[in-house]
Amino acid sequence: MKQIILGTAGHIDHGKTSLIRALTGIETDRLKEEQQRGITIELGFASLTLSDGSVIGIVDVPGHEKFVKNMVAGASGIDIVSMVIAADEGVMPQTREHMEICTLMGIRHGFIAMTKIDLVDEELMELAVEDIREFTQGTFLQDAPLVPISSTKNTGLDLFRDTLEGICAQIPERPFSPIFRLPVDRVFSMKGFGTVITGTLASGSISVGDNIMVFPTRITSKVRGIQVHGSSVETAWAGTRTAINFQGLDREEINRGDVLSTPDTLKPSYMVDAHLTFLSSNTKPARARTRVRFHSGTSEIMGNVILLDRDELMPGDSASVQIRLESPVSCMNGDHFVIRSYSPVRTIGGGRILNPFPGKHKLFNQDIIKGLATLLENDPRQNISFFVIQSGYKGISLGELRLMVPLSDKKLDSVLQSMMASRDLIQSDRERKIYVHRDIIDALCREILRYLGEYHRDNPLKEGISKEELKSKFRAFKPRDSRLFPLVTAKLVKDGEIAQEANTIRLATHKVALEVDLKNIKEKIAAIYRSGGLTPPFFRTICSDLDVDQKTARDVLQMLIDEKSIVKTKDDLYFDMEAIKNLQERLRDFLTREGEITTPVFKDMTGISRKYVIPLIEYFDSINFTIRVGDTRQLRK
Repeated sequence: MKQIILGTAGHIDHGKTSLIRALTGIETDRLKEEQQRGITIELGFASLTLSDGSVIGIVDVPGHEKFVKNMVAGASGIDIVSMVIAADEGVMPQTREHMEICTLMGIRHGFIAMTKIDLVDEELMELAVEDIREFTQGTFLQDAPLVPISSTKNTGLDLFRDTLEGICAQIPERPFSPIFRLPVDRVFSMKGFGTVITGTLASGSISVGDNIMVFPTRITSKVRGIQVHGSSVETAWAGTRTAINFQGLDREEINRGDVLSTPDTLKPSYMVDAHLTFLSSNTKPARARTRVRFHSGTSEIMGNVILLDRDELMPGDSASVQIRLESPVSCMNGDHFVIRSYSPVRTIGGGRILNPFPGKHKLFNQDIIKGLATLLENDPRQNISFFVIQSGYKGISLGELRLMVPLSDKKLDSVLQSMMASRDLIQSDRERKIYVHRDIIDALCREILRYLGEYHRDNPLKEGISKEELKSKFRAFKPRDSRLFPLVTAKLVKDGEIAQEANTIRLATHKVALEVDLKNIKEKIAAIYRSGGLTPPFFRTICSDLDVDQKTARDVLQMLIDEKSIVKTKDDLYFDMEAIKNLQERLRDFLTREGEITTPVFKDMTGISRKYVIPLIEYFDSINFTIRVGDTRQLRK
């Protein structure tokens, strides 16, 4: 069964509240001030049972210009609008503004209720109808039914119901979304119940016992009870006026404009990318950084409109913009919004959210401008590509994509699987379901190859670079939980671009080729360490004796280390590998026989000075051959 919300709209004192009272018997002006002044200030709510037994919710919005922000909050969940226009006054300023708001909020179904027909004669009624038809020309109500009504004499109420039922039968079901969201429009406390929150359930469903989170504050609570149209239910669905009673939630912790959702589902942001229509009724263009009141759901937040592709937006024009806000908002792609001027306050535009949590854009960035324009085409594959590319090497999670590409979970998964099969997307983290675009991976591969080329040019005598050193050179790999590095290097190995040996990475084409004089230096250095045994000279001494600059000698020495001819211990000391192996066997025999050895005994056993003893015994600890226990060393098991 369709879940439908009817909303009223129109100028103050045109009979919106009286009409609802006549239809339903419910007084929607609940505040004492409203009843004393005879005007609607806050949103009012009622329900109406149709002939087929279905119940629709009704939202009564204020018509006074001072309370238009409350009207916008109510319009956010409306499926059908009844534009109420009094026959004795005709189209008035708030009639026009409410029409603009309904259009900007994406409302496409409705009809006109021409009220107070008992106050005019036939000639004035004909003039009123003509005025209304001229007003609705070119709007979504251009061909809508017009129902003459007198709420005081109950004239036209049956026709109103019949017209409403006809529209209800024709409008499509609400687009499905698996994400539960309820923008809060009212919060109050009831004795014996605690905190109660009401709103129009925008998407998904909510059941008794479910855990919820309040955004943007991220306060959590549990649903204790649910009412729809005054009756207790176990589950409420999208498109219903819903009241929810919460367990352990203080009244002061939640306000109109907050959004209820499943814990950690939404992502509050201080910026949104949007497609903005600047109303043709504006008399001046919107300039860069125009200060506005941003209305989304039931919230009103101050912010600035950033024009991305131009210096000013002319009345009647549309453009992709970024709206930067003073407080965070929790939106989804496809949500509608309205902007009103800072002062004097009036509706100046609105449109649709394209990216609910973008990064800050530079002006006149063609990639962003073209990308945002393509989002309007609603091509899931194209949109996913744009969002994932924008996320860069960090990638984007499945949870974020659910907010950016409004599809059912099944459809979204199908598109993602298809894109991974074609290698447009790579899943960099299966556990957290993080996706990175192929273009980003390819760009990282090119950067690694470029860096390795420069490294080999500057270090021609080195076999390659260590994995950790290479990883540290790229911002993409610095987060500790980044799993991109092994993914990218594995791709390069598979493609035959690089070679990976133990802990060293090099270009596949890189070969160390020593010139004759360097080969001579290499042989001399190796010979010095062989003859030095367990008492080699310090490296700086070798450089001086051979009259070789330290960089060249160190590169040659690194080659000997890579070839496992030389072993580095600490500081400036290097030892011949054969001498180390012989000592290791002697030490093994000693520890097998004696069980432990002290540093003085190790010194006596080797017959060398302390400056060599300490680096050597600590070296054996470092390779996990021995373990220090107090003042002794033992074989590590």
